[in-house]
Amino acid sequence: MIALIVVLAVLVVLVLAFVVIYNRLVTFRNQFKNAFAQIDVQLKRRYDLIPNLVETAKGYIKHEREALEAVTKARYEAMSAAKAAAANPGNPEAMTGLTQAEGILTGALGRLLAVVENYPDLKANQTMLSLMEELTSTENKVAFARQAFNDSVTAYNVAREKFPATLVAAMFGFGEAELLQSTESAEERKAPKVQF
Repeated sequence: MIALIVVLAVLVVLVLAFVVIYNRLVTFRNQFKNAFAQIDVQLKRRYDLIPNLVETAKGYIKHEREALEAVTKARYEAMSAAKAAAANPGNPEAMTGLTQAEGILTGALGRLLAVVENYPDLKANQTMLSLMEELTSTENKVAFARQAFNDSVTAYNVAREKFPATLVAAMFGFGEAELLQSTESAEERKAPKVQF
């Protein structure tokens, strides 16, 4: 009788531990999904600003059609990648696709803004100034949201890799989540060389 009670007690403890671990993994997974939702909100805001920026620039830079078309195309690709990533945050392919699409969009926007520098009237246009300021603010918000997402993904990945959580994770398909990398290239991250 005592042996049966001990076995039942051990089983109850194991089941409780199993439930606690499972619920903890669900909590961490939902936290990183929520963190991605915050990135998604900021990216949508960014994507909504871009057509206004392009329309404002169109009137001034008629000879720079390539820059405008590149931004429009890159925006569309980034929106598609963001939609795929939002459907499954943490998925390695979706995060890689989003990182690449955002990198292309950032590059296209950078080229457009460089072109804007060559047009003093456009650069001084109040609408353009306002849009550029709002875009900069949104870029900062995206960076903060990306940091929060990556922190959440790291906490989730650490929790799922610890023993015995790794057993529960394997049983219920809690796969590894992918970090959202910066859109900067390795070349852009290098410190500038300064010579006097």
